Amino acid sequence: MIADRVTQEHEANLTLFRVVHEVAVRHAGRPFHEVLPILQGSLPPVPGLDEPEVRRIAEQISVGRDPSGL
Repeated sequence: MIADRVTQEHEANLTLFRVVHEVAVRHAGRPFHEVLPILQGSLPPVPGLDEPEVRRIAEQISVGRDPSGL
């Protein structure tokens, strides 16, 4: 059953990276106050992903970076 949990975590991470990448591609360079709500509304529930981390990701996108690594 450990393999199932690892697979689920891996799939959740891939989904998270894809969402961040999509938001970055579509909204890179837009003001932080515009990017943050878009990102918050797009992210699936991810255990351990707290508000400061989401804000950091939004800041990266607002300056034109893609923090997903994709």
